[in-house]
Amino acid sequence: MSRLVSWLDQRLYPGFERNWDDCLFRGRIEDLIGSGGLDVLDLGAGAGIVSQMDFRGQARYICGLDPDPRVTSNPFLDEGRVGVGEAIPYPNCSFDLVFADNVLEHLPDPEKVFAEVVRVLRPGGLFLAKTPNTWHYMPLISRMTPHSFHRWIVQKRGRAPDDIFPTRYRANTPGAIRRLAKGAGLAVGQIEQIEGRPEYLRINAMTYLLGSLYERVVNLSSVLAPFRILLIVRLRKPVDSGFEG
Repeated sequence: MSRLVSWLDQRLYPGFERNWDDCLFRGRIEDLIGSGGLDVLDLGAGAGIVSQMDFRGQARYICGLDPDPRVTSNPFLDEGRVGVGEAIPYPNCSFDLVFADNVLEHLPDPEKVFAEVVRVLRPGGLFLAKTPNTWHYMPLISRMTPHSFHRWIVQKRGRAPDDIFPTRYRANTPGAIRRLAKGAGLAVGQIEQIEGRPEYLRINAMTYLLGSLYERVVNLSSVLAPFRILLIVRLRKPVDSGFEG
Protein backbone atom coordinates (compact mmCIF):
# COMPACT_ATOMS: atom_id res chain seq x y z
CA MET A 1 0.00 0.00 0.00
CA SER A 2 1.38 3.43 -0.96
CA ARG A 3 1.84 6.27 1.50
CA LEU A 4 -0.75 8.28 -0.40
CA VAL A 5 -3.36 5.53 -0.02
CA SER A 6 -2.56 5.33 3.71
CA TRP A 7 -2.95 9.10 3.95
CA LEU A 8 -6.31 8.91 2.17
CA ASP A 9 -7.39 6.21 4.64
CA GLN A 10 -6.86 8.65 7.48
CA ARG A 11 -8.39 11.62 5.69
CA LEU A 12 -11.46 9.93 4.18
CA TYR A 13 -12.19 6.94 6.46
CA PRO A 14 -10.50 7.48 9.84
CA GLY A 15 -12.91 5.19 11.70
CA PHE A 16 -12.56 2.20 9.37
CA GLU A 17 -10.56 -0.84 10.42
CA ARG A 18 -8.94 -3.45 8.21
CA ASN A 19 -11.73 -5.87 7.15
CA TRP A 20 -14.30 -3.33 8.33
CA ASP A 21 -17.13 -5.39 6.81
CA ASP A 22 -16.15 -8.48 8.83
CA CYS A 23 -15.92 -6.31 11.97
CA LEU A 24 -19.43 -5.06 11.25
CA PHE A 25 -20.72 -8.60 10.69
CA ARG A 26 -19.04 -9.81 13.87
CA GLY A 27 -20.97 -7.18 15.81
CA ARG A 28 -24.26 -8.42 14.39
CA ILE A 29 -23.40 -12.00 15.36
CA GLU A 30 -22.28 -11.00 18.87
CA ASP A 31 -25.61 -9.20 19.38
CA LEU A 32 -27.37 -12.52 18.72
CA ILE A 33 -25.02 -14.76 20.70
CA GLY A 34 -25.19 -12.45 23.70
CA SER A 35 -23.84 -14.03 26.87
CA GLY A 36 -23.56 -17.49 25.31
CA GLY A 37 -25.71 -20.58 25.47
CA LEU A 38 -26.17 -20.91 21.70
CA ASP A 39 -25.09 -23.77 19.45
CA VAL A 40 -23.70 -22.18 16.28
CA LEU A 41 -22.81 -23.34 12.75
CA ASP A 42 -20.33 -21.34 10.66
CA LEU A 43 -21.41 -22.23 7.12
CA GLY A 44 -18.37 -21.87 4.87
CA ALA A 45 -15.93 -21.66 7.79
CA GLY A 46 -12.88 -22.46 5.69
CA ALA A 47 -9.41 -22.55 7.21
CA GLY A 48 -10.08 -19.83 9.78
CA ILE A 49 -8.36 -16.91 8.03
CA VAL A 50 -10.85 -14.23 9.15
CA SER A 51 -10.10 -13.57 12.83
CA GLN A 52 -13.39 -11.69 13.27
CA MET A 53 -15.23 -15.01 12.88
CA ASP A 54 -13.72 -16.47 16.07
CA PHE A 55 -16.55 -16.95 18.60
CA ARG A 56 -14.96 -19.51 20.89
CA GLY A 57 -15.90 -18.80 24.46
CA GLN A 58 -18.98 -16.84 23.36
CA ALA A 59 -21.03 -19.59 21.72
CA ARG A 60 -21.82 -22.70 23.74
CA TYR A 61 -20.53 -24.88 20.90
CA ILE A 62 -19.41 -23.76 17.46
CA CYS A 63 -19.23 -26.06 14.44
CA GLY A 64 -17.96 -25.30 10.96
CA LEU A 65 -18.67 -26.71 7.51
CA ASP A 66 -16.69 -26.22 4.31
CA PRO A 67 -15.64 -28.24 1.22
CA ASP A 68 -12.05 -27.18 1.98
CA PRO A 69 -10.45 -29.95 4.09
CA ARG A 70 -8.58 -27.29 6.07
CA VAL A 71 -11.83 -26.70 7.97
CA THR A 72 -10.99 -29.68 10.20
CA SER A 73 -8.04 -27.74 11.63
CA ASN A 74 -9.79 -24.33 11.76
CA PRO A 75 -8.68 -22.93 15.16
CA PHE A 76 -11.93 -21.00 15.63
CA LEU A 77 -14.12 -24.12 15.81
CA ASP A 78 -14.99 -26.74 18.38
CA GLU A 79 -15.69 -29.05 15.45
CA GLY A 80 -15.04 -28.74 11.72
CA ARG A 81 -16.53 -31.01 9.06
CA VAL A 82 -15.86 -31.27 5.34
CA GLY A 83 -19.05 -30.90 3.32
CA VAL A 84 -21.31 -28.57 1.39
CA GLY A 85 -24.31 -26.45 2.28
CA GLU A 86 -26.56 -28.47 -0.02
CA ALA A 87 -26.16 -31.46 2.32
CA ILE A 88 -25.28 -30.25 5.82
CA PRO A 89 -24.04 -33.29 7.80
CA TYR A 90 -25.94 -32.56 11.02
CA PRO A 91 -29.32 -33.77 12.31
CA ASN A 92 -32.52 -31.73 12.23
CA CYS A 93 -32.73 -28.87 14.73
CA SER A 94 -29.04 -28.93 15.75
CA PHE A 95 -28.34 -25.20 15.92
CA ASP A 96 -29.70 -21.96 17.35
CA LEU A 97 -27.74 -19.83 14.88
CA VAL A 98 -26.25 -20.42 11.43
CA PHE A 99 -24.07 -17.70 9.92
CA ALA A 100 -22.36 -17.36 6.55
CA ASP A 101 -19.62 -14.81 5.89
CA ASN A 102 -19.12 -14.15 2.16
CA VAL A 103 -20.58 -17.50 1.14
CA LEU A 104 -23.90 -16.86 -0.64
CA GLU A 105 -22.17 -15.44 -3.71
CA HIS A 106 -20.45 -18.79 -4.31
CA LEU A 107 -23.50 -21.07 -4.11
CA PRO A 108 -24.45 -23.05 -7.25
CA ASP A 109 -27.80 -24.10 -5.74
CA PRO A 110 -28.91 -21.62 -3.05
CA GLU A 111 -32.42 -23.14 -2.84
CA LYS A 112 -30.98 -26.39 -1.48
CA VAL A 113 -28.70 -24.54 0.91
CA PHE A 114 -31.53 -22.46 2.35
CA ALA A 115 -33.64 -25.60 2.77
CA GLU A 116 -30.77 -27.31 4.61
CA VAL A 117 -30.27 -24.29 6.86
CA VAL A 118 -33.93 -24.43 7.83
CA ARG A 119 -33.64 -28.14 8.56
CA VAL A 120 -30.66 -27.82 10.92
CA LEU A 121 -32.00 -24.72 12.72
CA ARG A 122 -34.06 -25.14 15.84
CA PRO A 123 -37.53 -23.53 15.86
CA GLY A 124 -37.04 -19.80 16.31
CA GLY A 125 -33.39 -20.10 15.22
CA LEU A 126 -31.64 -17.48 13.11
CA PHE A 127 -29.73 -17.45 9.83
CA LEU A 128 -27.37 -14.49 9.43
CA ALA A 129 -25.44 -13.86 6.21
CA LYS A 130 -23.10 -11.24 4.81
CA THR A 131 -22.63 -11.14 1.03
CA PRO A 132 -21.93 -8.68 -1.82
CA ASN A 133 -24.82 -7.05 -3.64
CA THR A 134 -25.09 -8.07 -7.30
CA TRP A 135 -25.78 -4.52 -8.51
CA HIS A 136 -22.65 -2.97 -7.03
CA TYR A 137 -19.86 -2.24 -9.51
CA MET A 138 -17.52 -4.88 -8.08
CA PRO A 139 -19.85 -7.88 -8.61
CA LEU A 140 -20.81 -6.45 -12.00
CA ILE A 141 -17.13 -6.37 -12.99
CA SER A 142 -16.67 -9.84 -11.49
CA ARG A 143 -19.43 -11.30 -13.66
CA MET A 144 -17.91 -9.78 -16.82
CA THR A 145 -14.34 -10.93 -16.23
CA PRO A 146 -12.61 -14.33 -15.95
CA HIS A 147 -11.78 -16.00 -12.63
CA SER A 148 -8.08 -15.38 -13.28
CA PHE A 149 -8.74 -11.63 -13.10
CA HIS A 150 -10.56 -12.05 -9.77
CA ARG A 151 -7.58 -13.97 -8.41
CA TRP A 152 -5.22 -11.20 -9.49
CA ILE A 153 -7.31 -8.45 -7.89
CA VAL A 154 -7.83 -10.30 -4.61
CA GLN A 155 -4.16 -11.29 -4.39
CA LYS A 156 -3.30 -7.59 -4.77
CA ARG A 157 -5.29 -7.14 -1.55
CA GLY A 158 -3.21 -9.73 0.27
CA ARG A 159 -5.36 -12.88 -0.03
CA ALA A 160 -3.75 -16.26 -0.76
CA PRO A 161 -4.73 -18.02 -4.04
CA ASP A 162 -6.12 -21.01 -2.09
CA ASP A 163 -8.72 -18.71 -0.53
CA ILE A 164 -10.16 -17.38 -3.81
CA PHE A 165 -13.21 -19.23 -5.16
CA PRO A 166 -15.52 -18.85 -8.20
CA THR A 167 -18.54 -16.60 -7.75
CA ARG A 168 -22.07 -17.09 -9.10
CA TYR A 169 -24.24 -14.38 -7.47
CA ARG A 170 -27.51 -16.36 -7.40
CA ALA A 171 -28.53 -15.14 -3.94
CA ASN A 172 -27.25 -11.58 -3.94
CA THR A 173 -30.07 -9.09 -4.13
CA PRO A 174 -32.75 -8.31 -1.56
CA GLY A 175 -35.33 -9.72 -3.99
CA ALA A 176 -33.43 -12.99 -4.41
CA ILE A 177 -33.00 -13.28 -0.64
CA ARG A 178 -36.71 -12.77 -0.04
CA ARG A 179 -37.59 -15.32 -2.72
CA LEU A 180 -35.21 -17.91 -1.31
CA ALA A 181 -36.34 -17.26 2.25
CA LYS A 182 -40.00 -17.64 1.29
CA GLY A 183 -39.30 -20.86 -0.59
CA ALA A 184 -37.47 -22.32 2.40
CA GLY A 185 -40.00 -21.17 4.98
CA LEU A 186 -37.79 -18.51 6.59
CA ALA A 187 -39.13 -15.17 7.82
CA VAL A 188 -37.16 -12.09 6.75
CA GLY A 189 -36.13 -10.10 9.79
CA GLN A 190 -33.84 -7.52 8.20
CA ILE A 191 -31.84 -6.88 5.04
CA GLU A 192 -29.23 -4.14 5.49
CA GLN A 193 -27.65 -2.44 2.46
CA ILE A 194 -24.31 -0.84 3.31
CA GLU A 195 -21.59 1.04 1.45
CA GLY A 196 -18.30 1.82 3.22
CA ARG A 197 -14.65 2.28 2.40
CA PRO A 198 -14.04 1.14 -1.22
CA GLU A 199 -11.69 -1.76 -0.42
CA TYR A 200 -11.23 -3.06 -3.95
CA LEU A 201 -10.28 0.37 -5.27
CA ARG A 202 -7.57 1.11 -2.70
CA ILE A 203 -5.02 0.22 -5.40
CA ASN A 204 -3.85 3.79 -6.01
CA ALA A 205 -4.99 7.33 -5.25
CA MET A 206 -7.02 7.77 -8.45
CA THR A 207 -9.05 4.57 -8.09
CA TYR A 208 -9.47 5.24 -4.37
CA LEU A 209 -10.91 8.72 -4.99
CA LEU A 210 -13.32 7.36 -7.61
CA GLY A 211 -14.50 4.71 -5.15
CA SER A 212 -14.88 7.30 -2.41
CA LEU A 213 -17.01 9.48 -4.69
CA TYR A 214 -19.23 6.49 -5.48
CA GLU A 215 -19.57 5.71 -1.76
CA ARG A 216 -20.70 9.23 -0.98
CA VAL A 217 -23.22 9.28 -3.81
CA VAL A 218 -24.95 5.97 -2.97
CA ASN A 219 -25.13 6.95 0.71
CA LEU A 220 -26.94 10.21 -0.09
CA SER A 221 -30.37 8.59 -0.28
CA SER A 222 -32.11 5.30 0.49
CA VAL A 223 -33.25 5.35 -3.16
CA LEU A 224 -29.65 4.47 -4.05
CA ALA A 225 -29.37 1.68 -1.48
CA PRO A 226 -29.70 -1.05 -4.18
CA PHE A 227 -26.26 0.00 -5.47
CA ARG A 228 -24.39 -0.37 -2.16
CA ILE A 229 -21.81 -3.13 -1.85
CA LEU A 230 -22.86 -5.06 1.24
CA LEU A 231 -25.93 -7.06 2.21
CA ILE A 232 -26.31 -8.23 5.81
CA VAL A 233 -29.33 -10.49 6.09
CA ARG A 234 -31.15 -11.80 9.16
CA LEU A 235 -33.71 -14.58 8.67
CA ARG A 236 -35.65 -16.57 11.25
CA LYS A 237 -37.07 -20.07 11.27
CA PRO A 238 -40.68 -19.97 12.54
CA VAL A 239 -41.38 -21.67 15.84
CA ASP A 240 -44.10 -23.79 14.20
CA SER A 241 -41.99 -24.82 11.18
CA GLY A 242 -42.86 -28.51 11.41
CA PHE A 243 -39.28 -29.76 11.79
CA GLU A 244 -38.76 -31.94 14.84
CA GLY A 245 -35.51 -32.72 16.60
